[in-house]
Amino acid sequence: MSELRKFVAPELIFGDGAIDLVGRYAANLGARKVLLVTDPRVIQAGWSGLVSDNLDSAAIEPVIFSAVSPNPRAEEVMEGVEAFRANNCDLIVAVGGGSPMDCAKGIGIVSTNGGHILDYEGIDNVPAPGPPLICIPTTAGTSADVSQFSIITNRQERVKIAIISKTVVPDISLIDPATTLSMDNFLTACTGIDALVHAIEAYVSTAHSPLFDLHALEAIRLIHENLLKVLQSPDNLELRGLLMRASLEAGLAFSNASLGAVHAMAHSLGGYLDLPHGECNAILLDHVMAYNFPEAGDRYVRIGEAMQLDLRGLPLKKRRTAILAEVARLKKVAGITHSLADHGTSSSDVPILAKKAIKDPCMVTNPMRANQRDIEVIYEEAL
Repeated sequence: MSELRKFVAPELIFGDGAIDLVGRYAANLGARKVLLVTDPRVIQAGWSGLVSDNLDSAAIEPVIFSAVSPNPRAEEVMEGVEAFRANNCDLIVAVGGGSPMDCAKGIGIVSTNGGHILDYEGIDNVPAPGPPLICIPTTAGTSADVSQFSIITNRQERVKIAIISKTVVPDISLIDPATTLSMDNFLTACTGIDALVHAIEAYVSTAHSPLFDLHALEAIRLIHENLLKVLQSPDNLELRGLLMRASLEAGLAFSNASLGAVHAMAHSLGGYLDLPHGECNAILLDHVMAYNFPEAGDRYVRIGEAMQLDLRGLPLKKRRTAILAEVARLKKVAGITHSLADHGTSSSDVPILAKKAIKDPCMVTNPMRANQRDIEVIYEEAL
């Protein structure tokens, strides 16, 4: 008998010109005044202004909130709540990468449910949905526009918290590949590998299912085939669209199957040392795969096949070597070559990082049941 599984996803509009539909969809949701959550980089790229103009054309007033850090902070969420309430907003539009979208989700949670955003850490702890939320991603990697995750930094405890609830799934996701043309190559590489990690962790998750597997394997195939091509031809919109679709596929997979130790450990790093999330995931990926291989070897082999590796006739040990080598090669050619030590992480940080990571909700669905010392060893290998 097949296990019970639920599948959650927003309404999706994918393709060239999707961003131009924001006014129409905001009007369909009855909006009169919108809190537009974004960040300075996205404003500079022009995407926030495009959305603001589109809302104006639909006779909907935008209120811009851009005080969002690369790792969005709890206090920024609370400032956003004040802006939402003070301006009598009735809908939220998030434009940007994972940071504005996660912040927007947090603003929605508190504006409806009250309290403080840190009160909602964990799984299914959000009683009521927030106001309508439209997400417009401008990176091909975080997939916050389709997921039931919101990741917020608690600076007092120096840790990222994960809020996982179907109430934070956006109402509408407008996914326009053209928005990714403003990314530089390093951001493209980091977000692309982030999407790859989403797909790999979803595929080996203890909560995987055939429906989620379909999206995960397609994302892995698309990223492996196209990431390096995009880095060589960054203005190629067709290739950008394939990466954007990969991010979408990976997001649908991990939002429903959850993640694993890579993300748990990256959340700990990002919260403790304020490091970039995508790059943390990339640094940790092959080390965690090596750790998980004894429990999920067959599924990693299928991941290797999705990366078009010829593994026929090889014993499992050589398959493992080939798969890990290919992941390491992809990272290196994409320009992600730093270690954790290069980012200032020291051996004295490891026990603290591991203690925080082991408590992360993403660890629940990791294929290997890890203890703190296991996680410490993986961090040490990645230094």
